[in-house]
Amino acid sequence: MRVRDLLAPGAPRLRLLAAEDELDRQVSGVMTTDLHDPGRYLHGGELVLTGMLWRTGPEDSERFVRTIVAGGAVALAAGEAEVGPVPDDLVDACRRHRMPLLAVPDDIAFSTLTEFIGRQISADRAADLAALVDRHRLLVSAAGGGGLDAVLDLLGGDLDLDCWVLTPTGRVIAGPADRLSAEDRDQLVRAHLAAQRQRRRPPHRARLVSGSYSLLPAPASTEAEASLADWVLAVAGDVTEWTTKRQQLAENLARLVAAERTRRDEGRRLRRRLADEVLTLLQRDADPAEISRTLYASSAMAARYEGTEPKPQVKDGSWLVLSAEGTGLPEGAVRSILEEALTDASDRALVADAGTGAVVVLPAPDTAVPADALRDLLAPLEAGLGSEGRITLGVSAPALEAGGLRGALEEARHARRIAAARVGRVCVAGPEELASHVLLLAAVPDEVRRAFRSRLLDRVIAYDIEHQADLVRTLEAFLRSDGSWTRCAAQLHVHVNTLRYRIGRIEELTGRDLSRLEDRVDFYLALELA
Repeated sequence: MRVRDLLAPGAPRLRLLAAEDELDRQVSGVMTTDLHDPGRYLHGGELVLTGMLWRTGPEDSERFVRTIVAGGAVALAAGEAEVGPVPDDLVDACRRHRMPLLAVPDDIAFSTLTEFIGRQISADRAADLAALVDRHRLLVSAAGGGGLDAVLDLLGGDLDLDCWVLTPTGRVIAGPADRLSAEDRDQLVRAHLAAQRQRRRPPHRARLVSGSYSLLPAPASTEAEASLADWVLAVAGDVTEWTTKRQQLAENLARLVAAERTRRDEGRRLRRRLADEVLTLLQRDADPAEISRTLYASSAMAARYEGTEPKPQVKDGSWLVLSAEGTGLPEGAVRSILEEALTDASDRALVADAGTGAVVVLPAPDTAVPADALRDLLAPLEAGLGSEGRITLGVSAPALEAGGLRGALEEARHARRIAAARVGRVCVAGPEELASHVLLLAAVPDEVRRAFRSRLLDRVIAYDIEHQADLVRTLEAFLRSDGSWTRCAAQLHVHVNTLRYRIGRIEELTGRDLSRLEDRVDFYLALELA
């Protein structure tokens, strides 16, 4: 299609502001961006679609237009929904560089314009989808995923090729979600993360009960986020067995996905700044009214981006706080992981960076968020964690107002310490555990924990190793049976006299009396620490 086709009857209602003599230029793709320097993502022939968030002053317009001209863009369409009418300095810059400039009214969504162009081009290029995908490498929409779905629909309809874009936790970004089960998604992302950790060269292949799949990574926009935050393109079939042309199609599609991921990360910049500001306010115990204003601002921004009204309960409702920490992960990785993982849980989650960890503030759902549910959500990431890698996460109880968020943050941090004391690569603890002895154990320094456990259990363990006496297992069963001789003997399948002998031996080795509550508590805690 040509630039002038965007002004024809039946096209989205755009206004031409500059370079009316250049309308015969051929449009081969769309790039939606608010990057200050989008030139490295241009391949020639694109209509650049922007919300003008890159502009902080008149001088920015000249630099931006010069960059897209050098990158081979054929036209610029500027949306008026975020910053208002197109400024004169941008019009002047486009005239100087003979760049067609179109204004997109605030009532026309970027996704509408993107889909219109996609339909026009697909009608012209339906005979060669490989060229189509190559030229639509940056076909993305401002609605978050519409461009990807349009391309995947074309591939599925014209080539009978099923493709999906997945997050590392198995959430479907684009593609026919109803044709890929949750179990298959889980297996695919685990296979992808394991291959990435082992540094195997893509495409990675996975054979499931439902068939064979090829997995191609779509790297995150910054190196710090690493593979645990990358999206993955899953393609039905074995790409390595395809023709060269068809393999190139898959590779170009993976580049398109990477470009969409970059665009999304760019769109999160303001939201991330608000999240960091909320965390700073909580850490310095700021006025609750100031915290509430920042929270409401984030809600209003999210609603405006989605084209909806701010939810009334966001300003005065209850909030959850999550505290997360990553071990063996780059800085920034945990924030990116949680941004992707919690998208379905809340479209208004604020995820603040905390170095190797993150703090999340999100509206509390109608039902409680159990720690087990979050643990299951993050479980696929285990495949991508190395031998030293861990993610631990603590969840607070709901804070009924902004003034309670400071306490909720401390509660979440205590819960995270409980999670950190457990064994496993992904561990989560909730507020219900803060009334348990586990909180006390988590707060005890490691050297004190080791000394306490050693004094009570070392001689018992050594005796077991030398005599295969099974004393530790007997002690655990005795405590679980609340000191009942008959129940414990039945559980261990031994005679009561044998049980009495073993308990007597434990008492001799430790100098403790298991008929006393205090000694039973000490043994219980020592076993928990073990």
